Amino acid sequence: MHVVPDWFQRLYDTTGLNFTVFYDAYDWHRYVSGLRMTLLLGLVTIALSLVLGALGALLQGSPSRTLRGLVNGFVVVFRNTPPLVQIFFFYFGLGTLLPAAGTASGLREPLLGNVQWAIVSLSLFAAAFNVEIFRSGIEAVPRTTVEAAEALGYTRWKAYRHVVLPLALRVCLPALNNNLVNLLKTTTLAYAIAVPETLYAVKQIWSESQNVLEMMVVLLCTYGLLVGGLVWVMHRWERALRIPGYGR
Repeated sequence: MHVVPDWFQRLYDTTGLNFTVFYDAYDWHRYVSGLRMTLLLGLVTIALSLVLGALGALLQGSPSRTLRGLVNGFVVVFRNTPPLVQIFFFYFGLGTLLPAAGTASGLREPLLGNVQWAIVSLSLFAAAFNVEIFRSGIEAVPRTTVEAAEALGYTRWKAYRHVVLPLALRVCLPALNNNLVNLLKTTTLAYAIAVPETLYAVKQIWSESQNVLEMMVVLLCTYGLLVGGLVWVMHRWERALRIPGYGR
């Protein structure tokens, strides 16, 4: 039961390599809590960015010039500014404009905390790229396919949801895969506003235990496994949706 902790304890005693996270219960708890937060940030921002990206791509084809202009402006702003600056803008800028809510202890807390602002900022950042990715996929769908759906009585929204988007998704999945992987790695920027994700937790551990090298190894391996898992899932999804002869 204690084989792994005992082995890492002996490793420290004999070599000086101090992987406290594997034999110290307190450090292990902090590391796991940070990992949970990273997974939460990753899953929520991926889901939101996909929804916003698909919606934005639909609005880009809207007959309304105003809607098209708003979407294009959103894409330009969020694609051409650093994600860390965006996080600071939302948390330190817009966050100060929101009213504070009272608590049972009599203190006043902002309506959105650092975790919520990190989710908002990262989701919008990735969504700006997803809009263009989905748009390129939609443009790859033959116009005759859309006309056939409309001839069968589909409304514009139903044709988009049932015909155009499923076909466009198959075309743009490789580019989407790259953007979502980049989003998962970008979640480390939430460290800048004290979101207790993996980097934040590991930094606390090495600050107290003075084992920077060991914890950096743990951190690199952790993100290698997370990104590798996401890439595997996306590739499985891509193979499952593949239509022989379509988009090739």
